[in-house]
Formats: sequence, structure tokens, C-alpha cells
Amino acid sequence: MSMDGVEDQDIANERPARPTLIYPLGDPPEAGVAREIAPGVHWIRMPLPFALKWINLWLIEDGDGWTIVDTGVALEETREHWRSIFEATLKGKPVARVICTHMHPDHMGLAGWICRKFGAELWMSRLEYITGRMLVADTGREAPEEGVKFYRAAGWDEDALDSYKVRFGGFGKAVSRMPDAYHRISDGDVIDIGGKPWRVITGNGHCPEHACLWQEELKLFISGDQVLPRISSNVSVFPTEPDGDPLTDWIESCKKLLEVMPNDVLVLPSHNEPFLGLHERLHNLIEGHEKSLARILSRLGEPKRAIDIFVAMFARKIGPDLLGMATGEAIAHLNCLVGRGLVRRVRDEQGVTRYVAA
Repeated sequence: MSMDGVEDQDIANERPARPTLIYPLGDPPEAGVAREIAPGVHWIRMPLPFALKWINLWLIEDGDGWTIVDTGVALEETREHWRSIFEATLKGKPVARVICTHMHPDHMGLAGWICRKFGAELWMSRLEYITGRMLVADTGREAPEEGVKFYRAAGWDEDALDSYKVRFGGFGKAVSRMPDAYHRISDGDVIDIGGKPWRVITGNGHCPEHACLWQEELKLFISGDQVLPRISSNVSVFPTEPDGDPLTDWIESCKKLLEVMPNDVLVLPSHNEPFLGLHERLHNLIEGHEKSLARILSRLGEPKRAIDIFVAMFARKIGPDLLGMATGEAIAHLNCLVGRGLVRRVRDEQGVTRYVAA
């Protein structure tokens, strides 16, 4: 079952970064330009047609070829920027490998196009590849009854449900045809890129098996969407697993990174600018979600639907364009509270679920 269209990306609560974060690289590169930020490591920025306007991608010199980490959305504009980079930066060497941190269209969208263009291999974690294939396969399907039931239970009205039915299956429209084979990467793997070891560190919550890359000698950490400096990545429940608890997975992943990663790395995130202060940001992300959970719990003296707790979570007004992700994130917080034994669910005869403090 698909997510609620291609806008199911990283729109999240605006939680300001702590002032101790440092952004040492200055202004970002222009679209279609690769800027070298460490020996053999280039920063690329591509435009996005979402609430988030830009994504950071990484091009790494790799012996007789190149490795690309994440690709941008499958739009002709993005292809044109890549063509400019291929001509100006590759030095006649091919792209040998495309690594995708995860399966969202802004990360995986042009992986198939680049792999076919160069005969390159696609490297991903297993759950991200399989989930991506599943979501792309939903393109053109009618919205499933399970999805309608899920959003009706959250409190959506008929207009919102009709909009969901129209948008369903949009994921695949932003993804070029995926390769039919891939190379699996897993937590703890070490990938040789340009003669240097890059260690794979996986996380969960924003997506099933997100892969980050750490190069210890260069003190670089490609964090993807697992750690962003100025926003908190969307952590949502979807109709495919309505009782899932991705927020607990997300918080545990942040704690894992605190244990595994040193603080003195330059974090290369997918959105916003590269920064110093990894541990400070991880603490900030954990604390931000815990505060949201406490605010939500304080409002559940009386039963409330998922859509009724938006005011406790988001500083902005949630319009139709953000309703899907806001609902998914609200349910993620509520399911976390249910899992902690602090909240229980009550479903009425119309199929609407309300949550109340236990």
C-alpha cells in the first residue's frame, strides 16, 4: 500500500537547532554544481517540488569511477542538473555505484536512471529496496479500503478521504524505473569508496532501514534524513501498519547514534546545511519528541481523535496539503503513548478512534 502521495517526505515539526550547532561550509552550492568539501567528496544540491525546497546529494571519487549517495526526484530539471555535473566533474570516469540512504523519492528518485546510464550498481538496505519496489508498484491502483478506514478512524471528513483516493499511488510518479537487482548493505558493513572505509550505520522510524555512512579519517557522517539540523524528520504511521510504533524506533535510533558516533564529525544531512554538533542535535531531537508526547498526554483527559491533537504538536496550521503527514505523525506519537501504557484507544460505531489517558 502506498504512502499518501509523493509529498510524504520530510515535512516535520520546526524545532530550532541549539545555538551550539556550527555550519562551517558557508553558502550551499548552486543547483547543477558539485563543490568539493573534503578530498574526493563533493556536495551537490538539487531543487525539490515539496515543502522542503532542496536536497543535499553526495558525489565521491572512487578509484576509476564515482559513487553517488542519493539522487534527487525524477524530474527533467534534476536530470539536466545531473548532466551538467557529469560533464563538468566526472573527469571522464563513470559512475560505478549509486547508494541510496532510503527509498523516499527525493533520495531514490533518479537511482534507476543513473544506474542505467552508466551500468552502475544500486546499493541499498534490504527493507528500503523492497519497500520502495512495493510503493512504486502501487502506481495506478485505486486507494485500498484499508487506507480509507485508517484515515476515517483518524477523524478525516469525506472531502479529505476523496482527496486521498485521488492522490493515492503518486509515489511512483517521482521515481524512475528501479533496477530489478541491487546490492544489499546492512548495519556495520564497511564500504570501500576511493580507498577509504565508510561504515554503514542504520536507523529506523523515518523509514524502515535508513542507511547512514561514516568515514572516520575524514570525520564525515552522511546522515541522510536520520539527523537534520533545523527540522525533525517526519516520523509517521501509515495504513499498512496502523498499530506500528515508529517513534519508539526513532528515539532508540537517536540513542544508538549517541553511543556509536563521536561528536567531532562534520554531519552531511540531506536537508539544511552541513553542521558540527551531532550529539547536541541528537539530544535536542529526543527531548523535542518527549516534550511533544508530554503535551499530547496532558490533553487526553477527555477522548480525542488523532486530528484533534495537531494543536499540541505543530506550530503551523495544518491545511489539506499537510494533512496526511500531520496525521501520520500524530498517530505515531499516540501509538508510542499506547505502547508505554499511558493511553488507550476507543473506537466508536462510525469507526472513528479516540485516545484517552489510561
